[in-house]
Amino acid sequence: MIARADLSEGVKARSTAVFRRLAEAEGRIHGVAPDDVALHEVGAMDAVIDIVGAVEGFEQLGITEVYTRPVALGQGWVRAAHGAMPVPTPATAILVEGLAIAPNGPVRGEATTPTGAALLRTLVTGSLPERTWRPTAQGWGAGGRDPDGYANTLRLTIGEVLDEPAERLVVVATDLDDFSPEYLEPLRDALTGAGAIDVQTWPTQMKKGRIGHRIEALVPEDRADRVSDAFFRHSTTAGVRRWPIDRAVLGREQWTMIGPNGDPIRIKTVFAPDGPRVKPEFDDVVAVARKIGQPAHQLFRTIQEEALHTVRAAAPVAAPRASANPKES
Repeated sequence: MIARADLSEGVKARSTAVFRRLAEAEGRIHGVAPDDVALHEVGAMDAVIDIVGAVEGFEQLGITEVYTRPVALGQGWVRAAHGAMPVPTPATAILVEGLAIAPNGPVRGEATTPTGAALLRTLVTGSLPERTWRPTAQGWGAGGRDPDGYANTLRLTIGEVLDEPAERLVVVATDLDDFSPEYLEPLRDALTGAGAIDVQTWPTQMKKGRIGHRIEALVPEDRADRVSDAFFRHSTTAGVRRWPIDRAVLGREQWTMIGPNGDPIRIKTVFAPDGPRVKPEFDDVVAVARKIGQPAHQLFRTIQEEALHTVRAAAPVAAPRASANPKES
């Protein structure tokens, strides 16, 4: 139905992604593949309207970043197609994995449905960022239930950012004196895989004259727990230290150009006050240089010059905004 509808490709893709999340959650519960799931309440026409309408609404409003406060789930029991279930229902419990959860407040019953949870997981960028911003418009929507004691409404606030402060990150660090240096690179891979955007190591002098290593990972706030867990899983540490920092970053983007042998080479462009800077991806340059038998440092300079010419010829009117979590080289 969504594929046949008169909708933009973006709305179709995001709406389908919401239903895919619902099917994956139900599939986990019933032990079947998502394509074999029979959706009951969330497959009804009103659910289709809810999902497509929400996605279409954000597109028509021109909203590209969506944030939410911690989500209340409710309490008690709710009756569904499979009978009475505790709140949150199994599907909702799966779909809110990774979201910040708030106290349930005055709500008795279901405060977040599977459909609502799937919309949050698909559309929401994260928790409300620590920025100075101005509300420009607000809207409310009332549900069909009319409980005593609180208003059953959903509020949407549109705002504009007044400033762009330094990015808030977390440093997760530990010192190791019983860890073989040859395993530092696998540890680095595990930390970046868990969400670290940069990992640094250097030798240290530890107690009783032992030589050790300090490992520091620079991490977005919402990934600090995962990176800490990666430290515990992939090193001999018994504890990590964490502290918040601010980082100012330049706008950047990554694109691809074709190397002399036809292989793609990733290029990172940084938009500095004095003009763009380009840097070919090291691994790609080395791989192409090995194939064509050319010194990697010479190929790097050639690709860098061609990439800079391409960027300058494009002459962007305005540099992109700084990325929320730019990838480090």
